[in-house]
Amino acid sequence: MKYLNIQTHMNASISGFTFIRNGVNLGFPFEASIRSLLPLVDEFVVAVGQGSDETLERVRAIADPKIRIIETLWNERMTDRGFVYAQQKMIAQYSCTGDWAFYLEGDEVVHEAELAAIRSSVDRHHANPAVEALVFDYHHFYGSSQWTAISPGWYRRECRLIRNTIRSYAPDGQYWLVTSKHKRGRNPHAALANAHIYHYGWIRRNEAMQKKLDQVSKYWAEEQATVIKYSQFDCRALAPFKGTHPQAVQEWLALEAEQVLTIDPHYKPSRKENKYHFMQQIEAITGLDFSRKHFKLVA
Repeated sequence: MKYLNIQTHMNASISGFTFIRNGVNLGFPFEASIRSLLPLVDEFVVAVGQGSDETLERVRAIADPKIRIIETLWNERMTDRGFVYAQQKMIAQYSCTGDWAFYLEGDEVVHEAELAAIRSSVDRHHANPAVEALVFDYHHFYGSSQWTAISPGWYRRECRLIRNTIRSYAPDGQYWLVTSKHKRGRNPHAALANAHIYHYGWIRRNEAMQKKLDQVSKYWAEEQATVIKYSQFDCRALAPFKGTHPQAVQEWLALEAEQVLTIDPHYKPSRKENKYHFMQQIEAITGLDFSRKHFKLVA
């Protein structure tokens, strides 16, 4: 499959990066994720952890000269609040050489129709040091590629592109903190990327999703992982998806993802889900956004 290569008149260079381990066994669309970003970046650094499946071979098989693979060994004794994910993320980012670093998780994909908008956002803000990162809107798919989670319990925006010339680190892999001399870490100062991240982690097949949750619980020192049943969910937190999916993920959707979502009509929302639904109602009235944010918009 061919993708548009928009690398012309670039002023600022962009590195893509990610980390992955046992991505095949855990059902990650990591190949689609990498391929979706390749037309935009000058290089793509992939930290591949030593695992038990063919993840490394599949990354190599993408066979793009922009890809640089770093083979890593995870610290299995690091069970404090997901810090092992932060370690792996930063191994990849610290190997990036671009002016900006674009982080995609193994279940996140960008749409080919929005690559030009992302490039434009980088060009527009590159000369303004007050903008340290770019923030993307999210499509969180749940149970099926036809449904998205819209509750404030799901982050609606997140930084995925950050200047690679500032001091930043990831405390748990999900987000960044920026530091300066003698000061504590703070959220990046950001502008909107005017583009989306398509998040497919919650539509992988039930068995693969359970394996992923089992792994996450280990690195977060949780005694027991959440048992995933897509049918047990608050339908008030869902909305039909009316857009199109990126080309890069179409094959994975057809072969690997849950395609039908049936919510249990007898399911009783939890106390937390009822709280989020109440917040959602207040949002609809006031226009406020109560979802969690790891950034401060400055432009």
